[in-house]
Amino acid sequence: MYWDFGRAVVTGGAGFLGSHLCEELIARGTSVVCLDNLSTSSARNLAALRSERDFEFVEHDIARHGYQADGIDLVVHMASPASPADYLRMPLQTLRVGSNGTLNALELAERNGARFLLVSTSEVYGDPLRHPQDESYWGNVNPVGPRAVYDEAKRYAEALTSAFGAHRDVGTRIARVFNSFGPRMRPGDGRVVSTFVCQALRGEAITVNGDGSQTRSLCYVDDTVRGLLAVASGRLATPVNIGRPGEIPVLGLAELVRSLVGSHSPIHHTDAAVDEPRRRCPDISLANAELGWRPEVGVVEGLRRTISWFAAEGGVSAAG
Repeated sequence: MYWDFGRAVVTGGAGFLGSHLCEELIARGTSVVCLDNLSTSSARNLAALRSERDFEFVEHDIARHGYQADGIDLVVHMASPASPADYLRMPLQTLRVGSNGTLNALELAERNGARFLLVSTSEVYGDPLRHPQDESYWGNVNPVGPRAVYDEAKRYAEALTSAFGAHRDVGTRIARVFNSFGPRMRPGDGRVVSTFVCQALRGEAITVNGDGSQTRSLCYVDDTVRGLLAVASGRLATPVNIGRPGEIPVLGLAELVRSLVGSHSPIHHTDAAVDEPRRRCPDISLANAELGWRPEVGVVEGLRRTISWFAAEGGVSAAG
C-alpha cells in the first residue's frame, strides 16, 4: 500500500502491540508521538526507540485529557486495557478510555485533518453464533456480563468513530484485531499465550479454563502490525478483520506450547470463565481482497519466537 503519513500520534503506544506498531511507523519514515499512561504497559517496551530522533514519548492519559499537537496526519487509537486480567481489574478505566479516550483522539484527528485508525477487537463479536466471523456479523455480547466493560467499550468506540466519519468529515478506519501474540507480552497479563509460555518455562502447571475445547485464532504481532497499517492506508472506512484464519483449541495450544518449550509441566483445568467465547475465527476475505493483506508467520514459528523472547528477556527461567 502507498504510504504517505509524515507524523503520527499513537495512543497506548507503550503497550505490547503499540510498541511494535511505533517501531514499524518509524521504519516507514513516519515520526511518532507515543501517548501512554503506563497503567498496563511499560516504557521498557520503547527502549529501542529512545534514540530515534523522530520518536517522542509523552506520559499522558487520553481518557482524562485531550492532547494538543500540530502537523499530525495519522492518529492511531489503541489505548485500552486489553487482557481480561487488566480490564476486570480496571472496569471503569476501560469504559472511560473507550468513550472519552476515543472522543479525545478523534477530536485530535479532526483538528489536524488527519486519518484516524481505531484499533478495535474481535471481542465486539462476543461469543459468536456465526463461524467464521465476517465484518457484517453484529455479534452476541452480554452487555452486563463481566467482559462487557471491554466488549461494549470497543463497540461504543466503533460507533463513535463511525459517526465522526459520517458526520464530521474525519477519514476514519476501524481494524478488528483477533488474538495477537509475540515478544513484549507481559508475563502476568492473563492472556493464553503469555500465561502458557511462562508456566511452561517455569515448569509450573499450565492452567486451562474449563475443558479447553474453546478455540482461538492466533496472529503473530508482525503480521498484526502490517494489517493495522494496511487498514490505516487503505480505502475501507468500514471495519476490517485482522487475524489469522483457523482455530486452535486452548487445550491444544497448551500442549503445543509445552512441547515447544520441552517442558514436563502438567496441565491443570480450572473453572470455565464467565462469558468466555467458545469459538473465535476471523473471515479475512475483505482484508485480503481490498488491502492485499494476509498473515505470513505460522503459529508454530510465532510461538518459537515468543518462547525465545520470554526465555531470554521476559524475566522467566527455562524449565529444567
